[in-house]
Amino acid sequence: MSQHILTAVAWPYANGPRHIGHVSGFGVPSDIFSRYQRMAGNKVLMVSGTDEHGTPIQVQADKEGVTARELADRYNRVIAEDLTGLGLSYDLFTRTTTRNHYAVTQEIFKGLHANGYIFPKTTMGAISPSTGRTLPDRYIEGTCPLCGYDGARGDQCDNCGNQLDPIQLINPVSRINGETPVFTETEHFMLDLPAFAEVLGTYLRSKQGEWRPNVLKFALNLLGDLQPRAISRDLDWGVPIPLDGWRDQPNKRLYVWFDAVIGYLSASIEWARRSGDPEAWRQWWQNPDARGYYFMGKDNIVFHAEIWPAMLFGYSGQGDKGGTPGSLGALDVPSEVVSSEFLTMEGKKFSSSRQVVIYVRDFLARYDADALRYYIAVAGPENQDTDFTWQEFVNRNNGELVAAWGNLVNRSISMAAKNFGVIPEAGDLTDADRALLERSRNTFGPVGAELARSRFKNAITEALDVVRDANRYLAEQEPWKLKGDPERQKSILHVALQVVDDAKTMLTPFLPGSSNKVHAMLGGEGVWSGMPEIREVDEDGGAAYPVITGEYDGAARWEHRPIKPGIPLAPPVPLFKKLDPKVVDEELARLEG
Repeated sequence: MSQHILTAVAWPYANGPRHIGHVSGFGVPSDIFSRYQRMAGNKVLMVSGTDEHGTPIQVQADKEGVTARELADRYNRVIAEDLTGLGLSYDLFTRTTTRNHYAVTQEIFKGLHANGYIFPKTTMGAISPSTGRTLPDRYIEGTCPLCGYDGARGDQCDNCGNQLDPIQLINPVSRINGETPVFTETEHFMLDLPAFAEVLGTYLRSKQGEWRPNVLKFALNLLGDLQPRAISRDLDWGVPIPLDGWRDQPNKRLYVWFDAVIGYLSASIEWARRSGDPEAWRQWWQNPDARGYYFMGKDNIVFHAEIWPAMLFGYSGQGDKGGTPGSLGALDVPSEVVSSEFLTMEGKKFSSSRQVVIYVRDFLARYDADALRYYIAVAGPENQDTDFTWQEFVNRNNGELVAAWGNLVNRSISMAAKNFGVIPEAGDLTDADRALLERSRNTFGPVGAELARSRFKNAITEALDVVRDANRYLAEQEPWKLKGDPERQKSILHVALQVVDDAKTMLTPFLPGSSNKVHAMLGGEGVWSGMPEIREVDEDGGAAYPVITGEYDGAARWEHRPIKPGIPLAPPVPLFKKLDPKVVDEELARLEG
């Protein structure tokens, strides 16, 4: 039975281009998952966009001598182009500076406020003494008062995981310029997180055995120390506060983290409107059979496993204070938070300022998108921090994509095309033939089960094992030596091509671009697996902006399909490019430079 699957992908921040460490956490894993779910017959809505508010945008804009909006416009387009180049199949990738997003954010605020889960409080705000601007919590660092970690942020200590307030830090300094912030009294709205301790505890404990252990453990550990959290800031760049007495204050805006998580809902509503059915979003947000999966890096667990569910509970009238749902109605909380660990590069943390980085567009200018997707799937930070090295990238590209998968495709199709011109028909099958066909056919189940649980490394390893088995089969059967026995040669090549077709299907979520090429090489017609595109849209005749969208209802289905003898075959082209070992030295030299 078909399910509605919401794939909610973390919103990349629009203060610069994204690097491969970013997309290893939120981008590629979410697309692998979504492509599989579509192939399995489910109705997927994959949404995200660029996160464009907050002080960091303003800080970067000041550095570049442009307005915050101009900076957001530029990097919204850069990021959209990069994610499209990676083949990420968003149904809608939009932005947080739309009128639609403002309206949905303000509606969630009003619903929470009406139910008593938002209240005003005078607090101490951090101000930059040189600029007079508010410093965002994440731009203040100091020593954690709870565990003594030197390098805790003003909103959270990454060492002990506890939420913090900047004024709690010992020896706080600004990450922007190193100055000591000044703390002054200011009134802000607070989200009453302690009012959700019971409902959040019940919700999280129900996820035992379903969520990745690192995510659930982290989220459960935070339950004992939930504190009210500020959701507004003294800024002039962000969503206005929709209450009388606050609406017209030019220096008060909703805090960027508050509006960013609401983007999953606002993007779904925007998608529905653009689809021609403004109410269509409800099938993914108010449907007891729908499932919502949220993809991000581990630094965002607190927002998606604690704060966003609390906001949804509160808007829906669930929490210690009760309440009634807002005008949108009761909303579903995440079914699973799928968090990846961190990717480092050549043993160092990614750092744009220190040039320990390779941006997505620079990578795609030199290498195949599927080569990066493969690396992230098989060697990425799925369950633990992992290190990207150029040596391993070249080794896996050449030894696995080229020598294993590419080799199977090319020699199977080239032999069949050269000797018969078509997919040959099988004659009598041997035990070896039947064993490989059964092995290939039976692999769909376990690979699909791993994909459904977001265990991508296990899934792609299992699929590649079939490819290796097929290469061993060809080496043992030696069809190139059987010109005097064309019937046996036909049977061997038929078996090999059937496994190529099966493997193409199982690898489609991981390698959509190359799987489309294999589909065409095997004589397939039409679209196999749809690819994303950028379209220019607007809101009621306003300024145009780019979104990622696409038609993804191609022929790809998660099932074994018998190949059809007699379909013409043309000599194949290499599926992947073998990389010169010198690439390693060249890329390391770029890093040093």
